[in-house]
Amino acid sequence: MIAEKQRLEDINWKNWGPYVSNRQWGNVREDYSPNGNAWHFANHNNAESYAYRWGEEGIAGISDTKQLLCFSLSFWNKKDKMVKERFFGLSNPQGNHGEDIKEIFYYLDNTPTHSYMKMVYKYPINEFPYDDILSENARRNKKQPEYEVFDTGVFDQDEYFDIFIEYCKADYHDILVRVTVCNRSGQDAPIVVIPTAWFRNNWKWGYNDYKGQMTASHEGCIDVDHDSIDIKKIYSRNINAESVFCENETNTPKLQGIEASEKEYYKDGINNYIIHKTPTVNPEKRGTKAALLVDETINAGEFKTTPPLISGCLRKTSMILSKILRKFSQRELPKRMNSIMKSKMM
Repeated sequence: MIAEKQRLEDINWKNWGPYVSNRQWGNVREDYSPNGNAWHFANHNNAESYAYRWGEEGIAGISDTKQLLCFSLSFWNKKDKMVKERFFGLSNPQGNHGEDIKEIFYYLDNTPTHSYMKMVYKYPINEFPYDDILSENARRNKKQPEYEVFDTGVFDQDEYFDIFIEYCKADYHDILVRVTVCNRSGQDAPIVVIPTAWFRNNWKWGYNDYKGQMTASHEGCIDVDHDSIDIKKIYSRNINAESVFCENETNTPKLQGIEASEKEYYKDGINNYIIHKTPTVNPEKRGTKAALLVDETINAGEFKTTPPLISGCLRKTSMILSKILRKFSQRELPKRMNSIMKSKMM
């Protein structure tokens, strides 16, 4: 803790942290409906297509203090109807006891300066029971218990992934990311891990029209260009990681029925490219939202960590990158963390 105490004396260590919320949809701040119906205007179903104004959401999301650039992890088990970009839950009128997130995740560690952070998310191998949770909670009254995700049976045979996500700062703006996936089931299972970065859309609301740009110099590397952001590159050590790009813009043809005047690559472009195989990502590999696609099969009972799954970082420069990544990949976890990863914690 001596090193952490020294970091606490320098406010710059808090420039980046877990400042991205678990849920921005259904938020009254994002309500621009004519009748003030916040629960329905920006709901979970259209969250993938709606560009927020006042904040962002994501799984294990981090950002700078002004939330200009955000980063989070998304996943797809090749069975769900959508990429798992955000936690699923019920709005106030949908739940028999009101609003509630219907997911299982735990926060495991976080230092005061966010120099090290760790969480675990339990992602079903089989199709996530979105419709079952919605319909059963709608059927129940206030006197009955809530219908939770573990009540659906999706976890009964241990058919799920434990996804451990770690962040470690090498410096103010050098943030290393490690994802460890454990297949808890008795059969091999595929998963696509999707580290995603995007600029919060603050150029459409009358402040100014400046917006940053992300591009791909080569596969496995995303270049970040923004006047107010020190992080300039996002790397993955997986040389097979495909980089994809779209814009953090609302899909107005989908949500409002407004015909697009020209070809645009909306916020949901990456989701649609992965799920529906549609040409909804920019072939020029540029945009205000970008992701790296890492497609893996995890053997039954296997832990797959970095390398080769995800070993990457958000960096201000490209100096001594290999040395920093190698040191992080070889970092020995405390015994407490090893025991947590081996247990199922249900």
